[in-house]
Amino acid sequence: MARDHCWAGNLRSAVQCSAVLLAVLLVIDWGNDSLTTGRCGLWAGLAALLFVLLFPPRVTAGKGWLSSRGLLPGRRVRTDLLVSVRCLDGVSQRLRLRDALGGRVEIDPQVLVNNPGLWHRLAEDARESVARGSLTCGETVLRRLSERIDRQTARSVFKVSELD
Repeated sequence: MARDHCWAGNLRSAVQCSAVLLAVLLVIDWGNDSLTTGRCGLWAGLAALLFVLLFPPRVTAGKGWLSSRGLLPGRRVRTDLLVSVRCLDGVSQRLRLRDALGGRVEIDPQVLVNNPGLWHRLAEDARESVARGSLTCGETVLRRLSERIDRQTARSVFKVSELD
């Protein structure tokens, strides 16, 4: 089974950001002599909301499946039965995977770039979907993502080899 190795660090960052926000708000209120129980609760709620927004989804994959799980119950997609792979642009880029059984998962493509094991598992199963003829939309997206991952890997090799 492959998993996102950066997840624990991202979770730690979410906790730290929320704690720093809470600490700063409490110190400012305390310094202005306006700290009350109600305001303390309000600041704690605001820090909790920030944590919920920053909470990273945990992405795992195995033979024939990929799942993404956040604070709410996770979603799972059969990667050996993919129907479409789309890249959604916006504030943050997302990769939407849909399977023939109606499963749908959205993940950050950077998770695949940072975790070669996850990418390998997805790419292998996607090739199986193409061979079966079920993947009707998304081969170009997967090829571009593969090129991006290859570029990133080459940069990393050059950097470690001090050839950059």
